[in-house]
Amino acid sequence: MATVLAIETSCDETAVAIVKNRNVLSSIVSSQVAIHQQYGGVVPEVASRQHVEIVNHAIAQSLEAAHLDWSAIDGIAGTCAPGLVGALLVGLTAAKTLAMLYQKPFLGIHHLEGHIYASYLSDPTLEPPFLCLLVSGGHTSLIYVKDCGRYEVLGQTRDDAAGEAFDKVARLLELGYPGGPAIDRLAQVGNPKAFALPEGQISLPGGGFHPYDSSFSGLKTAVLRLTQKFQQSGEPLPIADLAASFQETVAKSLTKRAIAGARDFGLDAIAIGGGVAANRGLRQHLQAAAERHNLRVIFPPMQFCTDNAAMIACAAAEHLERGHTSRLTLGAQSRLSLNDVMTLYQTQQTVLPTL
Repeated sequence: MATVLAIETSCDETAVAIVKNRNVLSSIVSSQVAIHQQYGGVVPEVASRQHVEIVNHAIAQSLEAAHLDWSAIDGIAGTCAPGLVGALLVGLTAAKTLAMLYQKPFLGIHHLEGHIYASYLSDPTLEPPFLCLLVSGGHTSLIYVKDCGRYEVLGQTRDDAAGEAFDKVARLLELGYPGGPAIDRLAQVGNPKAFALPEGQISLPGGGFHPYDSSFSGLKTAVLRLTQKFQQSGEPLPIADLAASFQETVAKSLTKRAIAGARDFGLDAIAIGGGVAANRGLRQHLQAAAERHNLRVIFPPMQFCTDNAAMIACAAAEHLERGHTSRLTLGAQSRLSLNDVMTLYQTQQTVLPTL
């Protein structure tokens, strides 16, 4: 299996990692959370500047931690889509420059494909076909993984992503940013049955509900109405109970759709990806439901749930093994469907120009 160094700068983490045979040789992640907390969310221009300042040092750290030099690297990858374009360009430019400098194949990697491959770092024996529930701050998707580069999106959110809903509800409860970890902590001491909240089913034109699509805007609004009710009555806000009830509703909604997708398509494994994969409520619900239905559920290691370069390197290594490389003219894209992943590659090895 190829040894790949990958750079991930799609949002507010500057990450560099080296992966071989689905084993992480090094993983450096520099988070900007403390910088963006004062703004209550990620500021794209600030994120891009931070990436520029940190990326070279992160590359050097990654090589040092893996005890490797450039002669041991078979390919160099960078996240090219989707994400904040300015942030993506920093990592992508660094990856292309290194590929030219050291005469290595270059690969542009889809960020969501990276999240799918995060589960391979937990279970190196995992092979398609399987179902992936991808839940993060920007994406909530149910994906049928057919093979490397071959994906079918069965369902997705119609409005807020699950992680985005966590951040917005945390803001309502004055828990700060990021909201997911704060709500998860409070939910451990709250009553998840305290408030009945809507799961956000999507109606179909002929009646019934879409089995795989989800919606979280109504759930967020329901929490808003409850907070307003308590504020108007002068009663203290039961923050822990609200957090627990909200988390319980999200976990039940996602679990229901993931189990339905796996059973409907005859798949025996469900891989979870994205930052919300670290949520304890979701992990407990999915694990229990999977056992009841004789399904296997694979969570990525906790450090690879949020954005990281190890998952990008893992995906890139498999593409490289299959002879896929990207052109050096490949650009950054803020949006790109998983269905279009293979447009990022050419099937013959690229001959890099000599400097």
